[in-house]
Amino acid sequence: MPNPSACAVSAALLCSGCSAAPSVAILGAYFPGWMLCALLGIALTVALRVGAGICGLHRHGGPPLLYPLLALLCSAVIWILLFRGLP
Repeated sequence: MPNPSACAVSAALLCSGCSAAPSVAILGAYFPGWMLCALLGIALTVALRVGAGICGLHRHGGPPLLYPLLALLCSAVIWILLFRGLP
């Protein structure tokens, strides 16, 4: 049986680096920042897909992971711009 004080110390050490997640107020409700970034990243990816279709750059569908990875890239860039700041 584990020592209760050792469990308490290790739990305190593991939780010491945690901080509150950034929240965004939308119409009076608070949403996690990652959810906002994911939704904006997906919306930006759809806009880029439509723009590529209009310009004729997207004809064959591209590689299967192109749009999920583009959505991830857009979400990460939005996260950096909104919540991390640039020097």
